[in-house]
Amino acid sequence: MKKYVLDLTVVSVERIHARYVLIRLTDTKPLPEMLPGQFVEVRVDSSPSTFLRRPISINYVDRVKNQLWLLVATVGDGTRALATLQPGAVLNCVLPLGNGFTPAASGQKVLLVGGGVGVAPLLYMGAQMREQGLEPTFLLGARTNEDLLMLDEFKKYGRVYVTTEDGSAGEKGFVTNHSILQQEQFSRISTCGPTPMMKAVARLAREKGIDCEVSLENLMACGLGACLCCVEKTTEGNLCVCKEGPVFNINRLLWQS
Repeated sequence: MKKYVLDLTVVSVERIHARYVLIRLTDTKPLPEMLPGQFVEVRVDSSPSTFLRRPISINYVDRVKNQLWLLVATVGDGTRALATLQPGAVLNCVLPLGNGFTPAASGQKVLLVGGGVGVAPLLYMGAQMREQGLEPTFLLGARTNEDLLMLDEFKKYGRVYVTTEDGSAGEKGFVTNHSILQQEQFSRISTCGPTPMMKAVARLAREKGIDCEVSLENLMACGLGACLCCVEKTTEGNLCVCKEGPVFNINRLLWQS
């Protein structure tokens, strides 16, 4: 897929949580094709201490409004600077990068499991499935009810189930403890979030014989496979997550089960 370097215009920056903002971007021309699970590399011009671009998952692409949504966790100088952008500001982006989730096939029952900012790529995945006439099932985990992100958006595209560690919303515990996993059989699981969560989901998928893809969040700098800082050990040797991933079938990873 062709890659672009675009100066996108900020439509809005919405603070949806103490630690997260939703940035909506647009362009004078139609946005290029992007796939669920791909990401963009953003240049942060407003932070003098930020020298490298920041990789951010594609949260959603609104073709009607010609908008790209980025869900950003404000964890460092660069991402905190992004949160201060004003409408009309220009954000230089390289996109789309990496390989996305395998498209759902007709009749497949797909479970999309997310935690923290890892829920971001699952919204676009669910929206694409809905366009195909499929109903995705979302299973979203967080520490507390206040940490659950974009629930209203997810509910537009499929069934939404929730776990919280303190039991303040949904079922108490981790995503792998949710009763939906015992009540229903899924054809495939796609997941993104903290590594311990994804490893637990991968173990569950193996036990149940369910095909499973994970979107890795290794530290990335260039986004093009040149700097080698995001290398992951796989059955095919060491691969750059930014170029060969970030989405991998769990059978390609050398994770300990």
